[in-house]
Amino acid sequence: MDLRFSDDDEAFRREAREWLTERLTGDFAVVRGRGGPGDEHELFDERAAWERELGASRWIGIGWPQEYGGRGLSLTQQVIFYEEYARAGGPGRVGIVGEGLLGPTIVHFGDDSQKRRFLPGILSGTEIWCQGYSEPNAGSDLANVQTRAELATSPGGRDEWVVTGQKVWTSLAHWADWCFVLCRTDSDAPKHKGLSYLLVPMRQDGIEIRPIQQITGTSEFNEVFFDGARTPSENVVGAVDDGWRVAMGTLAFERGASTLGQQAEFENELHSIIELARKSGRTTDPVVRQRLADAWIGLHILRYNALRALAPLERGQITALTSVAKLAWASYHRGLGELGLDVLGADGAIGDGPGDDLAPPQRAFLYSRADTIYGGSNQVQRNVIGERALGLPKEPK
Repeated sequence: MDLRFSDDDEAFRREAREWLTERLTGDFAVVRGRGGPGDEHELFDERAAWERELGASRWIGIGWPQEYGGRGLSLTQQVIFYEEYARAGGPGRVGIVGEGLLGPTIVHFGDDSQKRRFLPGILSGTEIWCQGYSEPNAGSDLANVQTRAELATSPGGRDEWVVTGQKVWTSLAHWADWCFVLCRTDSDAPKHKGLSYLLVPMRQDGIEIRPIQQITGTSEFNEVFFDGARTPSENVVGAVDDGWRVAMGTLAFERGASTLGQQAEFENELHSIIELARKSGRTTDPVVRQRLADAWIGLHILRYNALRALAPLERGQITALTSVAKLAWASYHRGLGELGLDVLGADGAIGDGPGDDLAPPQRAFLYSRADTIYGGSNQVQRNVIGERALGLPKEPK
């Protein structure tokens, strides 16, 4: 495949770069480089304002079809925007779950009324979403979810889903307006059946949110308890009891163009580690020099493989490379976190300011330990690759 960009693509790159540079050195300079992994709690109100700024200038949903409010840009141009966003120091997105996961799911599986109701709030940056998938006994084994929903009639005579159960590791739940919840609507069906994909408002009685303090000292993740929470009966995406198919579609969107932007963020981290090594004199250590070179090589291998995987993805084809992507970047980023801490040296074992605030390499090291666990652990990813991509026999039970 041709990995070069066309003249039109490069013109689009200049447009995106100029807009981002202007905004992020102006009124929104305060959020530049903030809100990334381990820093998600910082400057939330300012980053929410940035989300609305993106929406007002139509930089949200750039790959969505034009008939649903998007710009209908090619996958290549989406990649370009995400790369330029990372290189400009664009802040961690508070609307990433809505734009990257729920929005494409509604476009592909939702009915017309759901598209009219939910897509505009995502595109404008005014409604924030979270994902209700994992449970204490349903992480990598997602089909084991026990949160249940039953149809009931409200006092006003409206049919509603009544949701009861617990979700865990729910990013942004304490800020979110809505949650898409995978829950069991037929307890007698096999575990991959009888599931439904519900859209549930978060600001109501019957929902309790408990932040989970991470090893970084921050609380991006939450436990969410549903105790009779309600949502209208029409807020089910796809058919009732067909939620597994919809949920798997959502996960497929997670492997899309934003992967290249994520890798551009890794590049930023690597450059900061190289600069730290120069300042500390560690570049004279041949072992450190080799590890830095290996990290640079590894980053470019990630990029080329991601581009190769995205080409068939634009044609609607899922390949083995798509399955490998999460395993590859998670392992790489964890190793990059270890490299940063090693370059920091003995200072990495102590805090870096009042209250033992973490230095960026310390935060990256601690946070990246989770990369090989969330979204499907490395072990589960290898099973998926072996069984679904390579056609190997299933692991014995």
